[in-house]
Amino acid sequence: MRYAELVFVGGPVFTSDTVRSRTDAVAVTDGRIVAVGNQAVNELIGPATEVVDLAGRLLVPGFQDAHIHPVGGGMELLRCNLADVSTPSDYEAVIAAYAAANPDEQWIVGGGWAMSAFPGGTPTAAVLDRLVPDRPVFLPNRDHHSAWVNSVALRLAGIDQNTPDPADGRIERDADGVPSGVLHEGAMYLVEGLIPEPTIDEIVEGLLAGQAYLHSLGITGWQDAIIGKYSGIPDAGEAYLKAANAGLLTARVVGALWWDRTAGAEQIPGLVARRERLRAGRFSATSVKIMQDGVPENFTASMLFPYEDGCGHATDRSGISFVPAEVLNEIVPQLDALGFQVHFHGIGDRAVRECLDAVEHAVARNGRNDHRHHIAHLQVVHPDDVPRFAQLGVAANLQPLWATHDEQMDELNLPFLGQPRGSWQYPFGDLLRSGAVLAGGSDWPVTTPDPFDAMHTAVTRLSAPGYSDAVAEPFLPEQKIDLATVLVAYTAGSAWVNHLEADTGTIEVGKYADLALLDSDPFATGDIAGTRVVATFVEGERVFAAG
Repeated sequence: MRYAELVFVGGPVFTSDTVRSRTDAVAVTDGRIVAVGNQAVNELIGPATEVVDLAGRLLVPGFQDAHIHPVGGGMELLRCNLADVSTPSDYEAVIAAYAAANPDEQWIVGGGWAMSAFPGGTPTAAVLDRLVPDRPVFLPNRDHHSAWVNSVALRLAGIDQNTPDPADGRIERDADGVPSGVLHEGAMYLVEGLIPEPTIDEIVEGLLAGQAYLHSLGITGWQDAIIGKYSGIPDAGEAYLKAANAGLLTARVVGALWWDRTAGAEQIPGLVARRERLRAGRFSATSVKIMQDGVPENFTASMLFPYEDGCGHATDRSGISFVPAEVLNEIVPQLDALGFQVHFHGIGDRAVRECLDAVEHAVARNGRNDHRHHIAHLQVVHPDDVPRFAQLGVAANLQPLWATHDEQMDELNLPFLGQPRGSWQYPFGDLLRSGAVLAGGSDWPVTTPDPFDAMHTAVTRLSAPGYSDAVAEPFLPEQKIDLATVLVAYTAGSAWVNHLEADTGTIEVGKYADLALLDSDPFATGDIAGTRVVATFVEGERVFAAG
């Protein structure tokens, strides 16, 4: 008889299986689960078996983040990182300190500022000019849909009051039409293209920093939502290969190849070639990311009806569909026919509808298949489109942390969305009741990748304590979902989206021992946001241990 190498006993185990069952022990050999339940596990404990006493703490499958940017997040941790502070004065202090500590850096790059910290959501170049007068500065905000730049960067890019807005972006200007220091969407490329490319070793360093941080949160796998260059995020394809071939990639990663919205179907053969090349170890690039629109804070989220002006009157702005609908309806069936999964960014109700329409065209042309296309973010979803997710087999890729009455929602969203559109936001409950598959993601470094903060918001429609200054009023409470549902979304749901459900996502015999040990049982304590991870395992090997 062969004894188990590792067992967990003495506490609850949430399996994330189809009936959300619980067990009380797990045994692991050769990286896979070989038994569950006390009786079966006890028989496998031998003299060399490592025994972990759960002591009432909950064991869950490793979390999988279905929409994240770990390389950009990791590199921001190593650069001018503004994500850990929240006020203009704090931003200034971090920028000044970073510039002083790095006098030899030609560019000051990093990011992570929040639009809600500034009047109208836009800081100015004048502030950066005072802090860094002699070097260009490029700092994307948390959602990477806008960038804060100084006058040196604007001059280097040749941006002045005569520079027209690009078709897929906008230059923020003062009352005289002079660029004021923020570039939105495609306008960011005017400066970003001048920044020296990081070396592959620097990108690998960012990847490993991001991976270590995510493992500390119990995350064992993810879908990297951009394998390509975008808004301060470098193309990490070769870095993933290098890390995987060196045995350094401990997470399971599906890469979403970036769709260049300035080009058309002619780029598809290149995507096929990249898919074949970018495959090693735990990494494969089998998805294509199409960013269909922007965000409502800068009026680039694509809407069926115009934005309002904050006083209830319609404006002439309805956002931007980055890929024209007629083009989307042609390229998505082509990608589908080639076996790609399509990972859409859809925030506005028009963008979400255009993404669903494109999948419908793919189904009509190619028939149904198992590619598991999914739409991320889903901020505003027209009620008529909610049931189409289940009908078309499109997964709802949720970022729950955003569904609160925080400053960004109450000051930069609701006044300009108006009603009833404001009540169509983040319809998690409606999507669940309609039969849609739910997957959980964070969009880190846009917001924290901590699954417990996000799960707290999904369950309560309130911000996690200490995370933001949101009011203590649930945001559209009829859209709450229960803890078991959102925990399954962050485990089995995301594993399904990543085509990894045969080996991960649940605690069942035969699956990899990708596991997260929590410091308590949030089902019993009721404290979701306060829960922490004490150990993370990939194939039974510890990749994180608290303390």
